[in-house]
Amino acid sequence: MSSLPDLTFAGLQAAYASGVSVEQLAGKVLAAIAAAGDDKVWIARRADADIIADARRLDALRRAGSTLPLLGVPFAVKDNIDVAGLATTAACPAYSYVPAQSAPCVERLLAAGALLIGKTNLDQFATGLVGTRSPYGVARNPFDAAYIPGGSSSGSAVAVASGLVAFALGTDTAGSGRVPAMFNNIVGLKPSKGLIATKGVVPACRSLDCVSVFALTVEDAMAVLAVAAGEADDAFSRAAPAGYRALVQAAPASFTFAVPRADQLKFFGNAETERLWHEAVARLQALGGTKREIDYAPFLEAAQLLYAGPWVAERTAAIDRFLAEQPGALYPVTRTIIEGGRKFSAVDGFNGQYRLAALRRQTEAVWRDCDLMLLPTAGTIYRVAELEADPLQPNSNLGYYTNFMNLLDLCGIAVPGGFQANGLPSGITLVAPAFAEPRLAGLASAMHRAANVALGATGRAMPAPVAAREGNFPAIALAVFGAHMSGQPLNKDLLALGARPLGALATKACYRLYRVPGNRPGLIRVASGGVSVEGELWSLPLAGIGVLLDSIAPPLGLGTIELADGRTVKGFICEGSAADPAADISAHGGWLGYLANSR
Repeated sequence: MSSLPDLTFAGLQAAYASGVSVEQLAGKVLAAIAAAGDDKVWIARRADADIIADARRLDALRRAGSTLPLLGVPFAVKDNIDVAGLATTAACPAYSYVPAQSAPCVERLLAAGALLIGKTNLDQFATGLVGTRSPYGVARNPFDAAYIPGGSSSGSAVAVASGLVAFALGTDTAGSGRVPAMFNNIVGLKPSKGLIATKGVVPACRSLDCVSVFALTVEDAMAVLAVAAGEADDAFSRAAPAGYRALVQAAPASFTFAVPRADQLKFFGNAETERLWHEAVARLQALGGTKREIDYAPFLEAAQLLYAGPWVAERTAAIDRFLAEQPGALYPVTRTIIEGGRKFSAVDGFNGQYRLAALRRQTEAVWRDCDLMLLPTAGTIYRVAELEADPLQPNSNLGYYTNFMNLLDLCGIAVPGGFQANGLPSGITLVAPAFAEPRLAGLASAMHRAANVALGATGRAMPAPVAAREGNFPAIALAVFGAHMSGQPLNKDLLALGARPLGALATKACYRLYRVPGNRPGLIRVASGGVSVEGELWSLPLAGIGVLLDSIAPPLGLGTIELADGRTVKGFICEGSAADPAADISAHGGWLGYLANSR
């Protein structure tokens, strides 16, 4: 394994800095692919000569001083995503066509200097979580070929895990960007719906489909997201909210995470994945997390809508004409699933929408109390022979922790979680509402490192950590010192804006506290004679900042507060002109102390 090139982004940067050329690196990649033999990873590869020619072009850009973000990074694309000049089959040869234009996400990656190697195997029409439903064979699980690689993005995950490419695009409708990540000991990033445009992607459920990213590290996956994300001429593409940046935010010192109740967890008889799950929970607690058990039932009910409800009809709609004209071209199990959508009526569809809306509202309560949810990526893994004997139930079991995510408009990052006694990997997924990828990424990276496993099946150790970026999306830490504190008259206004308490705080000893008109506390920074003032820290969604600002009457406003622990946060501050020596209440230590002593 050590002969494989180091294809982490950090490894590539180091190699190029040491004088390795893109052409040389491309040669090593092609040699690794040749050495892998008939691994069933690829449906189509670019000609070696074309790859080398592209590598030489990228070398010329490097010599010219180019700073393209993905310059010389080799990658693969799942074969339900268009690449100009290469056939798109969706693992159905009879469906094949050659697009004249690449999908916008692929174009973005190529424009950023990434080096395309080829297109990868998948469960036919992206229908399955197993990786066994392809006429091109079963991509070889690099840990044990007797076991499934996961699907539907099987080839993409195996290519990354085997050290054949640095990253790969997959798709994810029901878990296809997460389950293969677990089975191959890599990172699987399922972004928010529409964040990466799905134009140029053969639809499975068009309203739910996401383009996903497989990589060896969370940092690498987020670097790809930063390039691939963006709107396109597509009805389901959407822009990220103002303030969003695809970066790895520093992990918070304390946070709350949800887990299903113990009686709702399922490992399908696998004691090893159950053991590794409990170890992962303990690791997240050691990183500063407070565990909160939740009722997982609404999430499970939402999941049922995908394969046992009217959303199956959306799969039928995706290839309706082709299915009618060439039903025999589909794998029998794929055909059975997709044709099953015909039994649902328009009434069923609307009733499904109504029920999903109710479930979304019900599950929103989780995100008011918790920063994220931690789940097993899958409860177990199966042998290829088990899927041959029963192609449906094991696949259904694998979706127990994944099928609800796109229906409920959530994002997630799957990371390795350790190895079973038989040498097969396990994994966990961090989940949060749409556009929370930056916040999840810091914790996902920390969890990956804490698992202390090699990268994929390469045998390589995790690269040195990269300093996480400070960020405040999708919420900002807000310091409050008076009527917005817990139990005070205006605390209800913070709660109405979706704010959550983060705990008590103390400022740096450079402030004085005054009682200002309206019987309010005013925090004023002073050059000398300052004290530390007590308050509370809250997490406020960025969308609520404007509403809060509009409600603040002078002389109060929002500014930057220095805390005793060295952090700086936004918070309530007072105009210096409002200081009245007679109303200096600093000696009480804070507003609550003043109120207690003035009764």
